[in-house]
Amino acid sequence: MDFTADSRLVMLRGNSGSGKTTAARFLQHLIGRGTLVVSQDVVRRDMLWARDEGGAIPLLLELICYGQRHSPVTILEGILRTDWYGPLFEEVQRRFGENILAYYYDIPFEETLRRHAMRPQRFQFGEADMRSWWRERDLIGSIPEAILTAELTARGAARRIYRDIMGEGVDV
Repeated sequence: MDFTADSRLVMLRGNSGSGKTTAARFLQHLIGRGTLVVSQDVVRRDMLWARDEGGAIPLLLELICYGQRHSPVTILEGILRTDWYGPLFEEVQRRFGENILAYYYDIPFEETLRRHAMRPQRFQFGEADMRSWWRERDLIGSIPEAILTAELTARGAARRIYRDIMGEGVDV
């Protein structure tokens, strides 16, 4: 089945430890089977074993395009720094047009540290790494991003995005 014309792209961006991956998983379950989640970390670190700086853009784009053809909703989540991933944003904007829903986690650094301390990968990297990756309010600009704050749980974020996709009258 080809979903190209109606497929939506949901982008979840923000600093490390903000809740993007957890919210993406909850959202995938709310939407249902066939929803593709493309994780920048999985593509870059696990699949390519590459450093960041935008080197994962070609594979991210291939996966997003696969989702556009085969899934009603594709979820792209990651830090996705604007200075490195600008070309990806331009291309998805060209391909998806108005069918993009973008969200940015604007959460204080201290809160990302607290959230990171509860993650399984908390021993893989720590505060110094997270501080070196930190980008203050790294908004795309050309694609409007709704702001998600620390007060919103991952489940709450997923529910909000689900309502944005399905329409206000949907109860989740």
